[in-house]
Amino acid sequence: MVMEVDAADRAAQLDAACRRAYAASRYLQRACVAEALAPVLPADGQAIAGAPAADAARAWLTAMAQGPWSAERIGAQYRHNLASIETGAAAPAPLAGRAGAPAESHVAPALRRTRRQLLCALMVRDCAGLAPLEEVTAAMTALAELAVRELLAAIAPELALRNGTPVDAAGKAQDLLVLAMGKGGAGELNVSSDLDLVLVYGEVLGCRPGGRAGSPSAEPVAPGQEPVAPGQDGAMGGQEFFDRLGRRLIGALEQQEAEGFIFRVDLRLRPHGDSGPLAVSIAMLEEYLVREGREWERFAWAKARVISAPVLMQPADFAAQLAVLDAVVQPFVYRKYFDFGAIGAIRELQQRIGLEARRRSLGRPERAMDVKLGRGGIREIEFLAQAFCIMRGGRDYRLRARGTVQTLRTLAQLGLLSAAEAGRLVEDYRFLRRLEHALQYRDDAQTHCIPVAEPDRHAVAQLLNLESAGALLERYRRVSEDVARSFDTMFPSEARGSGGARSSGVRPLDAAALAQCGFADAAGTAARWEQVLASPRLTAMPSAARNTIEQLAGEAVQLIATITREVQPQGGAGADELFLRWIRLVEVIGRRSTYFSLLAEFPLAHERVLRVLAAGGWATEYLLRHPIVLDELIDPRTPDFFGGQPADSAQARPGAAEAFWLPWRADVEAQLTMATADIERQMNILRDAHHAQVFRLLLADLGGNLRLEHLADHLSALADAVVWLALRAAWRSMNTAPTNGRAGIEPQLPHLAVVAYGKLGGRELGYASDLDLIFVYEEGASPDAAERDAVVCTQLVRRLIAWLTTVTSSGVLFEIDLRLRPNGNAGLLVTPIEAFERYQSNLDGHGAWVWEHQALTRARVCAGDPALGERVEQIRARVLRQRRDLASLAVEVVAMRRRMLEGHLNSSDRFDLKHDRGGMVDVEFVVQFLVLAHAHRHDELLVNRGNIGLLLIAADLGLIDALPAQACAAAYRHFRQLQHALRLNGAERARVERARVQKDAFATNQPLPPSLAGAQPPAGTSVAPRADNSGSGGHGGTR
Repeated sequence: MVMEVDAADRAAQLDAACRRAYAASRYLQRACVAEALAPVLPADGQAIAGAPAADAARAWLTAMAQGPWSAERIGAQYRHNLASIETGAAAPAPLAGRAGAPAESHVAPALRRTRRQLLCALMVRDCAGLAPLEEVTAAMTALAELAVRELLAAIAPELALRNGTPVDAAGKAQDLLVLAMGKGGAGELNVSSDLDLVLVYGEVLGCRPGGRAGSPSAEPVAPGQEPVAPGQDGAMGGQEFFDRLGRRLIGALEQQEAEGFIFRVDLRLRPHGDSGPLAVSIAMLEEYLVREGREWERFAWAKARVISAPVLMQPADFAAQLAVLDAVVQPFVYRKYFDFGAIGAIRELQQRIGLEARRRSLGRPERAMDVKLGRGGIREIEFLAQAFCIMRGGRDYRLRARGTVQTLRTLAQLGLLSAAEAGRLVEDYRFLRRLEHALQYRDDAQTHCIPVAEPDRHAVAQLLNLESAGALLERYRRVSEDVARSFDTMFPSEARGSGGARSSGVRPLDAAALAQCGFADAAGTAARWEQVLASPRLTAMPSAARNTIEQLAGEAVQLIATITREVQPQGGAGADELFLRWIRLVEVIGRRSTYFSLLAEFPLAHERVLRVLAAGGWATEYLLRHPIVLDELIDPRTPDFFGGQPADSAQARPGAAEAFWLPWRADVEAQLTMATADIERQMNILRDAHHAQVFRLLLADLGGNLRLEHLADHLSALADAVVWLALRAAWRSMNTAPTNGRAGIEPQLPHLAVVAYGKLGGRELGYASDLDLIFVYEEGASPDAAERDAVVCTQLVRRLIAWLTTVTSSGVLFEIDLRLRPNGNAGLLVTPIEAFERYQSNLDGHGAWVWEHQALTRARVCAGDPALGERVEQIRARVLRQRRDLASLAVEVVAMRRRMLEGHLNSSDRFDLKHDRGGMVDVEFVVQFLVLAHAHRHDELLVNRGNIGLLLIAADLGLIDALPAQACAAAYRHFRQLQHALRLNGAERARVERARVQKDAFATNQPLPPSLAGAQPPAGTSVAPRADNSGSGGHGGTR
């Protein structure tokens, strides 16, 4: 049978691995002796190098290597060893602190024996190719957690029984929190790792005597009663208790016996290192991190994880203590903004490590090939992965994973590394870690260096199941070169951002230097720059940071000279104005040196910033309001933002961009879900994400990579996604559905549809457009259900509006206009679907006006319940298909056009692109008239294709002449382009010289249908004040 063949193959595989491992590993030989499975070794271990394993040893090793070693299996093996030790104990165990709890004198030997057995099993499974890296590291980490918890459970109660239980001000017992740092915290311990620990405890007033030690239910301290009292060994303070507990724990872990040891322990990562106290309070830790925490310590604490469990404390109190600790550590590790200073910090740290590794290898060839600290080694992959975590983890929780492989995979999923590079780095990392394990398997030594002697290299190759030492070295060379190449790409060795390195080349920016670069007001601009340098903010900066800013200023002036030569002939800003915009940006980001690090590290990003500033006033103000979007300048996804997407093709129709934004929407939804407990944080996540994408669109726009119609389509699709996300987030915060409180179940959204009108509805949104929205819902069948639905939907919409319009520290999303809902501002905030249908149908003469049907031509559902959205679309189609009297319709449309014209008087000699006769509104009214007049015969007009698309459809249907329609469409496109350019430049009104658009304005008056043309108001018609639609829904004409 296949299974029998597989089982036989597996047995042969394990047997061969046993033979190779036994021959290559002196540790495995000693372990078999300890298990009484092999003869006692001679004093010279080299004498048995390559010795065969006895049958009994191979049988035992094969049995131990059957199946993965999960945390559960490790625990079962430990309990078996503990029972064996307790059964065979010659004398009763010393006093245990808790009834039924094993004594330390039994726990420690059982853990040492368990480690030996685990290491033997992992060695054979690894050598056989049956244990992936993740199995090995997870097993060693699980052993570390088991050891810490079991030892604390044995030691802490006994210590409390003798000296009293440490308690806080409320009389609640306190525990020692044992944090694993480095690979222990990341769940990646190697087979002979140090266990890097930091010992922390909460608020402690002293030790309370009496009661059964370890009993969480002991009586609390009465008001006014001192918690500290003499115990059996005299009074003990909290600091002394945890210091003594920590020393006992570390001693038990490190103690070397015949069984071996449990773990070597390194405590140097604690505050103040070797000179600091063994255990520190959370308050002491916070003070240290805030005042003295160094940049490299952020990387260490990013992997910190509590591996102890409650012993003296109640589980709920222990969990609360962990939350307090987390609130101290997370702000130190992760910044609220992207932290590009991490790049320089990692480069500096790696250079220090490299120098130390080279110093240690001088004259010692056996240290020449260090797989951990050498070039292209394990540490470089870890640093590369961690750099993204530290830079971006403050804003993206998915980048707070501790494990290296998991982080690399996340980076690929987020597009921050290419899938190919991330996959290659994962495989490189696995090989280097397996090589590290093979080096340590030989003698259970904490080594990372490939040996020099050929027999030793051959033994390592055998443990990796490689043919020879030559094959091992060739594989190592390829991998290390690949890793070094990736590392150098991320962290170039020439540190542009090093203030010390740059300072010697800084040239003062005086008037003469600026004049040489084409500045018209060189003296005035130089004086303004001197004011900036003398400002309190810059004078308080470290000298390296000031040098970086001055160097950036010199680079900016050179770039500005080039940019202004390109843009000034087209009416762009001059050099002086552009440099003043750059100065404003420096003043805005001056509080966050990380942005200077970004511009210093990435010269192309600096140039792109200046080109954004040169684009005009709106782009400048957007960047100044949201400097956090500077990250997009180096985002590796930005250059390919629209690469290969159909939305950027010439044939793309409005709505084609919707699919593009679905992955982004899912991505942000995941981030919002992770931050559900913090509403303000969720709001900021959504705002930051939206601002970043708008900025990326702006970059594509300025780079000439997007046509205006496609830009509007993307901005509209992005707004749809934001409304969808805000609606779901608002609903999650309400807790009104009956399913709330059930684990893992999200309450179903009510039957509510968000209907977009205006520019969003027509998919012609601009950068600064507001959103015209109405809200329609479906009522329950019974009166009570209908009332409940009305209340719930009204509350939900109010929260949605707050989500979209509230100003937070990250700004605002959109301004909202709700005046197009039935009956305008006098109407209900949310409208039942039946009432919406009655109003739009206007069967009783008290419903929608003609101008509201004009608005309905651009309406579409942008978020909410899909089924209800389909009903809304059906109602829209029925209303637009109504047969209308063309003459009456023309009168209504022209009357409304007159009212708009009267409301936007233009007394200047310039042409208003939007409101003047022959402008954009004329084209829009023509399109709306065509839809209302002919949709009953032509369903093609019901499709929301935008004004240009509908004009051309009408021409294809013969409703208007083709040539004038094409000219009108081209004019409309030109008007939008001019308006777009003016808006980017911060113009308050979209007005141009009439001569620039005379031909286009003439073209927009040509394709008018006869019925509409005959109803035009005569030129020079007297104007009246514009009707106010704020209270009546905008009714401004006859029905």
